[in-house]
Amino acid sequence: MARLPLRKTSARLGGAALGGILLILLSLLALGALGAFWYFTPRPPVLDAGTGCPVSGPDGITVVLVDTSDELPAPAKREARTILDDLITTLPSYYRLDIRVLDIAGAKSRSLFSKCNPGDGTGLSDWTSNPRIARMKWLESFRKPANDAVDYSLSGEKAKNSPIMAAIQDIAIERFSGATAERAKKRLVIISDMLEYTREYSQYPRAGDLSYQRFRQSPGYLKYRTDLQGARVTIDYVQRVEPKIDNKKHADFWHEWVLDNRGVWDAIHRLQGAN
Repeated sequence: MARLPLRKTSARLGGAALGGILLILLSLLALGALGAFWYFTPRPPVLDAGTGCPVSGPDGITVVLVDTSDELPAPAKREARTILDDLITTLPSYYRLDIRVLDIAGAKSRSLFSKCNPGDGTGLSDWTSNPRIARMKWLESFRKPANDAVDYSLSGEKAKNSPIMAAIQDIAIERFSGATAERAKKRLVIISDMLEYTREYSQYPRAGDLSYQRFRQSPGYLKYRTDLQGARVTIDYVQRVEPKIDNKKHADFWHEWVLDNRGVWDAIHRLQGAN
């Protein structure tokens, strides 16, 4: 049997060894890449089982207050529903949404829904997560109950009082105060005709003018003074045929009230329709 020359045998052995080394190096590089991908991929925070919020606190807090002291005009109700649907859909992950109505008897607010957005699966990787299951969870645990709360909140009845300031004060204490809320971006959205009517202060024409000076001299100034903790405030303004008031002066009053109570004035938007 013919024997291969020693030089050729050595070359073959050397080539095989080199191929093995390259294969090992490529395997190590692939493992390193996977390890780096796993290491640098952001991990979801640990969530509270009840609220779906990070146990360290939500990244943001958006509170919606709907004034139920009077029925909304039909066009305003439709527009408000669209505004709130957009808010639910676009709320960032791990932001808390709290939908509230006036608790007229208790002179405060009442929460109908309060949970963090768990994320709808958008942007999740199939390698590390399951976008389809995340979408289903978002629909069942967040979007549907939030929409149900919106439907309930937009139905109101004529009431004798309208304690809007007391409700905002209640929200500021419960949602915008404390260590877990300190780092969160805060926002307050109010759907209302903004006609404050309590024993301490009233904005109905027979009670007096809409000047902030008159309010400062009323018992309501100290009683309803609050700290909005830098929350951005947006008012979706419901227009009324009666009572007849100066809408510009009314908006100016609430602008000053927000600033005076350490809020950030975002905008006032007139909803369509009136009653």
